[in-house]
Order: sequence, then structure tokens, then C-alpha cells
Amino acid sequence: MATSLSASLFFTFWALLISPAISLTCSSQKFTKNQVYSNCLDLPSLASYLHFTYDPSNTTLSVAFISTPSKPGGWISWAINPNATGMAGSQALVVYKNSTTGVAVVHTFDISSYSSIVPKDLSFEVPDKTAETRSDGSLAIFATIKVPANLAAKGTINQVWQVGPGVGEGGMLEKHDFAAANLHSKGTLDLKNGQSSTNSGGDTTVKKKNIHGILNAVSWGILFPLGAMIARYIRSFESADPAWFYLHVFCQISAYAIGVAGWGTGLKLGSESSGITYSGHRYIGIALFVLATVQIFALFLRPKKDHKLRFYWNIYHHSFGYAILVLGIINVFKGFNILKPEHKWKSAYMIVIIAMGGISLLLEAITWMVVLKRKSRKSTKPYDGYNNAQSNQQPLAM
Repeated sequence: MATSLSASLFFTFWALLISPAISLTCSSQKFTKNQVYSNCLDLPSLASYLHFTYDPSNTTLSVAFISTPSKPGGWISWAINPNATGMAGSQALVVYKNSTTGVAVVHTFDISSYSSIVPKDLSFEVPDKTAETRSDGSLAIFATIKVPANLAAKGTINQVWQVGPGVGEGGMLEKHDFAAANLHSKGTLDLKNGQSSTNSGGDTTVKKKNIHGILNAVSWGILFPLGAMIARYIRSFESADPAWFYLHVFCQISAYAIGVAGWGTGLKLGSESSGITYSGHRYIGIALFVLATVQIFALFLRPKKDHKLRFYWNIYHHSFGYAILVLGIINVFKGFNILKPEHKWKSAYMIVIIAMGGISLLLEAITWMVVLKRKSRKSTKPYDGYNNAQSNQQPLAM
């Protein structure tokens, strides 16, 4: 009895273990109308699958595309791009559930650019198109397509697939994510051999985005705050003068140089992705570049400590420094939300920022203790180069 029970549990566990793996292959998928296709492909991103049959005698392509919207109530899409490899210019079949009936319906969209996605008949014939909702929550597109003569002669087509979070008023599609999986969802479909190959363009774009993110996180997000901490706290110790100043200058100039490189990669990415705009991230980035450029000039415009304009220079230098510090950290987090890297990278940056904040609080307390102790002694030595009436700790010098 015990042996049979153990065997039953073993086989049950084994079935549960392997069943997810089986369900993740296109060969295990069945259709409610028992459609049969010559080829099926597990597409490399977005957990999507393509079944298709191509008849070269009449250049007809029958497809079944299966995927799951990124959020409940979202949409899925499969498209052919007649002239390019990306989404812009593609002719798309899009499925989402009707908000009133809850029935999945196919719609056609002409994606002439990233900023122009409008419901429109496609540039090639689609004599038959239907959709269905599957039991696992995924959606399926079924279509028969008349492949244009020029593509039929080549024997290959550029395919693009995508998933989105929702549908707005008037059937307008809500913008999909721009994570790595979304950017990789394109490739070339070999109609005759039943194979698909992916393009390396998505990898290149992701690599550029990663470089952009790393450069800006290091510059605006770490080096600039570190330089500010040196100027505010290390200078409190007389033995650190003038070493603190050279460390401060080194950190800020290095941060500016790296930040400009990151800003340049951002401009390059923007020029290569017309229609994709992250307004908040972009405007903060421009503001950071302008403020930091003006701040660098502070090094050359810095009057002597006893100059009458030094007071106003300090106001300008400190104000710009605080603005760069705050905006830089905010924009780094905005970049994380756009790039969507593995969670560990965002967590690592948060740990660095929290650690720097904790160290700043500790140094703030120590700094005030030093200042108050000097004040209690009624020291005649100026604290930071100002006259005795200004011997209290000055604001952040950057």
C-alpha cells in the first residue's frame, strides 16, 4: 500500500514538474478548430509562438500567432514589414478583447512610424482573419495572407511581434514596454524552409542603452554626490586642506566628462528611435547637461576668498550643485524604469545611495561638532577663508 502510494506521488510530482516545460513549446499547442500547420516556431522573446503554412503555388501564407498580453485587457500583435526589419513601416494584425462583449477581435494597423499607429487596411490582401481567447489567458491570431510578389520571390519576410498593456478610447493601443524582450521581438521568416532568424539590431540597441545607463549612473548618480560630500565634509578638517579641494575638483570634472559621454549616447539613441520619447528623462538630462556645463565654468570664474564677489559666487555654485545632485539621482531612477534591467542593478544602486546618505548624516554630525567646538574656543582663524563673522560652516561647495 505504502509502495503504491509512493509511486503515485512520484509520478504526480514528475508530471507537475515536466508539464510547464511541455506547455512552453509550440508543438504541444492545440487549436479549438483543430487547425494544422506545416511549421511551428517557439519565438525567442515575449513567450510567443508562430504556426504557419506557406503555399508557393499561390503565394498564400496561413499563420496562427499565440502570445499573452503584458497585462489583463491588453493586446498582442503579429506583423509583416515589407521594407525594413523594425516596427516602423510594418503592417500589423492586432488582437484584443472587445470591451463590451469580451470577445477577441482582429484589427489591422498601418504602423507608418512609432508616432503614427492608426487602424487601416494593410498593403497586402488578408482574405481571412479571426481570433480566439485561449484557456490559459493567451490570445491567438489566425490569418490567411497573400504574400506580395516581391517578398514571395525572395522567399523570406520580416516579421515583428509585440504585446501591450491595454487599449484606450477609440481602439488606440497603449504603448508597449521597451525592455530587452520587446526590442528583440523581430526577425526574418524563411517561408520555404520553415525557419526563423533574429536580427542583431535589437542587441546593438540594448547594448547602447546599457552603456548610456552605466555612464549616467556613475556620473550624475555617484561621482557628483561623492564630490559634493568631499566639499562639504572633508574640508572641515584642517589637515585635509587643500587635498579636499583637489579631490572635489577631480570628482566633479570626471563626473562631467563621463556625464557628457552618457548624454551623447542618449542623443544617439534618440536619433535612432524616432517617435520613442521619454519626455521627463530627456528634459532632466538636458537640464543636467546645461547646469553641469555652467557649473564647470565656476572653476575658472572662482574669485579669491576675500573678494567681494565671492559671496555671490558661492550662492551660484551651491545652488547649481544642489540642483545637479537632486536631478541627477532622480534621472538615474527614471532611467532604471525605462531600461528595466535585472532588479539586482537597481537594488545595488539604491544600496550605494542609502550608504552615501548614511555616511553624510554621520559626517554632518561630526562637522557640526567640529564647528561648534571651534566656535566655543572663539578661534580667530577663519573657518573657510571668509572673515570672522562668517566663520560658521558654509553651505555645500562644489
